[in-house]
Amino acid sequence: MLHTTIPFGIVVGLKALRSRANVWLVMVMRRVVLWLAPLVAVVLFVTDSMAQAPCATHTVGEGQSLWKIAKRYHVTVEALREQNGMVAGAPIKPGQVLEIPARKGSCKSAKGAASRPTAPTPKAASPTPEAKTETSKASNPQPVIAPPAAWTQTQKSAQERGVNPCNTPDPGFGIYDRWDRSPSMGQMISVQKGGITRSGQFDVMFHFHGHEAVRKEWVQVMDGAVLVGIDLGIGSGPYESVFRSPNVFQNLVRSVEAAVAKKTGNPKAKARKIGLSAWSAGYGAVGEILRTAYGKQVVDTVVLLDGLHCGYAGKSLNAVQLEPFVEFAKRSAKGQKLMFVSHSSIIPPGYASTTETANYLIHALNGRAQAVRPRGSDPMGLDLISRYDRAGFHVRGYQGNDKMDHCAHIGLLRDILRVHVKRRWQSPKGRKA
Repeated sequence: MLHTTIPFGIVVGLKALRSRANVWLVMVMRRVVLWLAPLVAVVLFVTDSMAQAPCATHTVGEGQSLWKIAKRYHVTVEALREQNGMVAGAPIKPGQVLEIPARKGSCKSAKGAASRPTAPTPKAASPTPEAKTETSKASNPQPVIAPPAAWTQTQKSAQERGVNPCNTPDPGFGIYDRWDRSPSMGQMISVQKGGITRSGQFDVMFHFHGHEAVRKEWVQVMDGAVLVGIDLGIGSGPYESVFRSPNVFQNLVRSVEAAVAKKTGNPKAKARKIGLSAWSAGYGAVGEILRTAYGKQVVDTVVLLDGLHCGYAGKSLNAVQLEPFVEFAKRSAKGQKLMFVSHSSIIPPGYASTTETANYLIHALNGRAQAVRPRGSDPMGLDLISRYDRAGFHVRGYQGNDKMDHCAHIGLLRDILRVHVKRRWQSPKGRKA
């Protein structure tokens, strides 16, 4: 191996050059820092000024909700609550001043704290059905009386809704004939032609309370099944007392079968799919029918439009009154039946609201309603705030606490029929004569 020896003088020269280069580099860096320092100071000053800009404010108006205010300013309801130190469910009042959180960066709060930038809340991974059940059992062992929260107590005018839900336009009867009083109780409409198979099978929905309003929705979407409308009074009591006898509903079904046989000329006419729908007080009939052996056997579908009430029993709801609905909900959740329940946020005097009874049914399935944001597409000015779905069991919750909110639930029937009932029943189609 060869070894090269560098002369001592050359080594000393190289070290001197390196030292001079280091000194020069240090001097250059100092000048760069001195030149950039004012610019950095300006940037920091501007950034700090932006961060400390005061938060915008909003004065709450009549009928406004946190969701509407959040939507207006393009922030989340959660961020709006956090900015103003509000817990979920806390009410807002007209004249109340709310601070609007910054969409980006932060702003200076009048309350002495800078708001944090809004960001979407990450969704937790969905647990398995088994995990959901176990979690629900552990965290919610007993139904709790919880009437609608204060923030759900809103009202809208007919002008805001675009229609008066309690007096909607009449679309006529479409392919259906006029009301026929052939049934042993109430009246029925059926298609002018068809609506029955060669073997005599047809489908029928028995609706309790508000038959004319329901007819307006029915004829716009149904095209074969029979509708029977029954109105017995204002409260649920008359409906319960009439249908408490185990044979009343069976005789009613037979009378409809006889009417269809006479109209179509088919002596084999027999109800295939049988549904029960009710608005408001009409649930009283539905509950009694579902208690009978015949009702349990033949009823395929139940639709309750803002109409399921009961009394209180201690710190919970009256389980005896709700028992037939719970049983049907469980069968629906297994896919054996179809049940659709809607509720408003009306708080009645002295008995359970439709919000509480709907949540009771969900609780019986070890479930929990999911909070959602109003989507602006629901009929008659309704604002959806919660939902629950499991197989054939569906619940939809809406805010609003006045008469028009109650009437507006009849407007849900059209979508319920189209999305759920028609697909399930596949009724024989009818036509005009």
